[in-house]
Amino acid sequence: MLRAGHRPHMSLDGPDADSLRDLRRDLHRHPEPAWREFYTTARLVDELETRSLDELHVGPEVLSEDRRGVPDTAELETWAERAVDAGARADVVDRLAGGETGVIATLNRGDGPTVGVRVDIDGLPITEADDSSHRPAAEGFRSENEGYMHACGHDAHATIGVGVLDAVAASDFDGTLKVFFQPAEETVSGGEPMATSGHLDDVEYLLALHVGLDHPTGEVVAGVDGFLAVSHFDAAFAGASSHAGGHPERGRNAVQAMAAAIQNLYAIPRHHDGATRVNAGRVGGGTASNIVPEAAFIEGEVRGETTDLMEYMDDHAQRVLRSAAEIHDCEVEVEYAGRAPSGESDDELAAVVADVAGDTAGVDSIRDRDTLGGSEDATYLMQRVQERGGLATYVCVGTDHPDGHHTPAFDVDEETIRIAVDVLSGAVERIGAERP
Repeated sequence: MLRAGHRPHMSLDGPDADSLRDLRRDLHRHPEPAWREFYTTARLVDELETRSLDELHVGPEVLSEDRRGVPDTAELETWAERAVDAGARADVVDRLAGGETGVIATLNRGDGPTVGVRVDIDGLPITEADDSSHRPAAEGFRSENEGYMHACGHDAHATIGVGVLDAVAASDFDGTLKVFFQPAEETVSGGEPMATSGHLDDVEYLLALHVGLDHPTGEVVAGVDGFLAVSHFDAAFAGASSHAGGHPERGRNAVQAMAAAIQNLYAIPRHHDGATRVNAGRVGGGTASNIVPEAAFIEGEVRGETTDLMEYMDDHAQRVLRSAAEIHDCEVEVEYAGRAPSGESDDELAAVVADVAGDTAGVDSIRDRDTLGGSEDATYLMQRVQERGGLATYVCVGTDHPDGHHTPAFDVDEETIRIAVDVLSGAVERIGAERP
């Protein structure tokens, strides 16, 4: 669906477009994976504390106690020290002890509805490209945390969240705005503890954001659907070692158990109700060619077109893992690393986004709907709002990116930041006035 229109972009009260670009590039230089977003959180706190906010909740204040996939203490301390060395405020990093990262910023501007905007902030374990054709390398804001990068645009998301706060503060918005800077999206483990923190319980409308997703700069998708529910698991197989030549019968081969499990995970019957997926993404085990391996592991996932279909796959996967261990006289321990339900965008709220986008400078193509075909734990926040009678939509603002998401050459067209701020802040203002 195409619409044409030109609404002068909102002037930001505070940092101008150059300052937002600088913030994005600073975040890009300091990518941090799930539950290690110490620098990112502290940098956002520095920005937000300069604003006239009514509330600013940080770290443990924005999360419920039940978190999955949290690294061990030694790794968390390494990342915390790295953040301070990079210039993060030590007092803020101290508040994030245990990897309790993330921020929620609140503006109260009248008696209107409470509107939430959700952006994510974590990076990925990918080594960023360093050739001259890659703009971050050419212009001096390539990742300084070698082996990690913002390969999905979360640096832009966090920046857009700050820009939306500024634009709404300068507008005639009637209501309350909450911006949720969510950690640990890439491991689908941050959405649930933020959704169950209590901060979503008064939100009547929620806009969740992603840039790109193979849509070009100037295109906006007002409501994304087709989220696959997902469950990540870590399976640890334990057997017994022995000499592979002298006494192979004394060993209990954990790699055999792992291999049997992998083979049968991919043999799980598919379901007639919809799409299902399974993947053994990272596997390993053993110590030497002449030792019967006593330990092995699988880091895998199952997905489903609906939450029920994901749970169908998960039930089968758990049985496969247990059975494979038993066949080879081994034990297996399975832990969930992250989960997210399926989700749908609400038509009424997507229509508001589409109308605002149609009047936004730089937007030349609007799609009412698109299917993600992947997973996102924003669905936890969307579901929380919808279960309480509210409306939610997942908005995609396109960006020209030179390679696919989760690749070393990924980058964001920074014009997207301005467009996204205009679309989301305009939608927030419209929601306050019209209460769809």
